[in-house]
Amino acid sequence: MRKNVEVAHARGDYQILCDFVVPQAKVLDIGCGKGELLELLVNLRQVDGRGIEISQAGVNECVARGLSVVQGDADKDLDAYPDAAFDYAILSQTLQATMDPKQVLIELLRIGKKVVVSFPNFGHWRNRLQLLWRGRMPVTDYLPYEWYNTPNIHFCTLRDFLALADEVDARVLRAEALDAKGKPIVYSGPWWLRNLISDQAIFLLERK
Repeated sequence: MRKNVEVAHARGDYQILCDFVVPQAKVLDIGCGKGELLELLVNLRQVDGRGIEISQAGVNECVARGLSVVQGDADKDLDAYPDAAFDYAILSQTLQATMDPKQVLIELLRIGKKVVVSFPNFGHWRNRLQLLWRGRMPVTDYLPYEWYNTPNIHFCTLRDFLALADEVDARVLRAEALDAKGKPIVYSGPWWLRNLISDQAIFLLERK
C-alpha cells in the first residue's frame, strides 16, 4: 500500500523516470534537491541510491530522509567519480541550471553506464508565441521566472538536446515527451513536432 501511495503523490515526471530504471540498480542522482526522486527510486525500485546536491539545506533534508547524499556541484565535482561507477547517472530538471551543460553530460556518460536526463522544453509553442507577440522572455506556469531571476541559465529545446547528444556520441535508448504536469503526451509523429507540444522531456542515453 505504501508504494502505491508514494506513486500517487509523486510528481508525474518522477513516476515516468522511475520506469526508466531497472530494479536494484546502482544510481547516482545529481542535483537531487530534497531527495524526493531518490527516495522514490529506493522505495519503488530498490536501487542502491546515492545523491549529490549543491544546497546544504537540500543535503540536510536528504539525510533526514535516510538517504546517502553529499554536498557537491555538478559543474565541478563529477570528475571525482570513477568511470562506469553507476548503472544510472540521473540529472532531473537540472541540466539547464548548470554552467557547462555539454561537459556535465560528458561526465554523466562517463560515470553512468546509462544516463537519464530530464529538462524543460523551451521550444514549446506557448514560449514561441510569447516571444513572437510580446518580444519578451516567456513566463508560464511551468517556467514562472523572469529572465533576471531564473535559475535556468541554459535553456534548450528538444532538438537542441538531440543535437547535443549526437555531438557527445550518446545514443538515445528511450525518450518521453511530457506535458506540464509530467503526463506522457500520446503522439507518434516526428520529434520536431513534439518540440512544439512538449513542456518537458526525459531521455535515456548511453555512450555509442
